[in-house]
Amino acid sequence: MGRLKLRLAVIAALTAVPLCAGTAGAAPVADPLERPALSLRTPGKGFMLALASTGGNKPRLVAAGERGIIILSEDGGKSWHQAKVPVSVTLTALSFPSPDQGWAVGHGGIVLHTGDGGETWVKQLDGITAARVADAMAQASTDLSMQRRTQQLVSDGADKPFMAVHFVDDKRGFIVGAYGLIFGTDDGGKTWRSWLDRVDNPKGLHLNAIATTGDGIYLAGEQGLLLRSDDDGTHFKRLKSPYTGSFFAATANAATLVVAGLKGNVYRSDNRGNSFTRIEGAAPVNIVSGRHLDDGRLLFINQSGQLLVSRDDGLSLQAVVLPPGAPALAALPMADGSWVLAGPRGVTRPTSAP
Repeated sequence: MGRLKLRLAVIAALTAVPLCAGTAGAAPVADPLERPALSLRTPGKGFMLALASTGGNKPRLVAAGERGIIILSEDGGKSWHQAKVPVSVTLTALSFPSPDQGWAVGHGGIVLHTGDGGETWVKQLDGITAARVADAMAQASTDLSMQRRTQQLVSDGADKPFMAVHFVDDKRGFIVGAYGLIFGTDDGGKTWRSWLDRVDNPKGLHLNAIATTGDGIYLAGEQGLLLRSDDDGTHFKRLKSPYTGSFFAATANAATLVVAGLKGNVYRSDNRGNSFTRIEGAAPVNIVSGRHLDDGRLLFINQSGQLLVSRDDGLSLQAVVLPPGAPALAALPMADGSWVLAGPRGVTRPTSAP
């Protein structure tokens, strides 16, 4: 396939940085899809890429990152302990539709599931199986171009990073990633179906982000690719993009869709992606994640670890000044007004709040 988008290169470069001192050696198994996650003496100091809350009456924080590391906090990020994970690939995204049920995805086409709020994880899918599932669907169709794509995926082996995951509930969810891969499940991940035939993406452009509302599912990817489904994922149609550069982040609520990506480009739509306006205020640095917060604010994070917050539903963005040594790749606000940040130096709780 040959094409590696910038975000994958960034993550690969970042995760090449050695882990903090105080890590224990992993079992001598060559394949990271079979080798358990590296064990950390100080779990909160691992390189983290994703952060989520399980929700519920007693929400637990879950962070995931390089070498299969997943860590948990039950005190709002003050202390952390490590989960049991059967793989040691880099993990890129998390989704918890309920306090007990959660999913993690990452490199090697990995999909992990937990049924106990993140304490233990099992493998549901990897890149080898994912390619075979996609190829079986393609070979049963009459689409010769798709057949060639999926045959190449099978030949490439387990090199297929998933970049985003979203579960509507404990049963229905879908994942997206490199080479336009997209899979869905209706049984909590016991079986996965290729959705390649549902998406208007004949070039197999990378899919990087998912945003959902009550009446739409949005996908954002490389080369300005934007897609929307109005029928719960049965079909995705291409939207007219305001920008030809890659998008790495997407977030939506009932009124607004916001997408962001290369060089700080951020665009807002208030008509379900039918047209967009550019949002000013972001530095010319790649934006890697974004989300709507429960209090109505929008939060974006760029490649330099800077937080960008909008308090007017995406009409403008303001940079947040963080304490020294606290770069972030993911962030969550706490009920007491503090923030938990996850990034190259682990998880932190800065004293100053955005």
